[in-house]
Amino acid sequence: MTKDLSGFDKLPASGYIRQKNLIPDVVPISHATLWRKVKTGEFPSPVKLSKRITAWKVADIKEWLESKAGVE
Repeated sequence: MTKDLSGFDKLPASGYIRQKNLIPDVVPISHATLWRKVKTGEFPSPVKLSKRITAWKVADIKEWLESKAGVE
């Protein structure tokens, strides 16, 4: 059985996505869990776009979602 990939519909085609647009609509986890997963390497690392702006590459998020789709 595969997991729901409905978060795909909420992602832009390309570019970057910020945390406020990522949680909980695309990735249904808490902010603390997100950062814990980033620290352990279970979730893609964000990119620092400027001194105060951190975002994730949409391609990395899509790849992560696809990798989790077949996992139960």
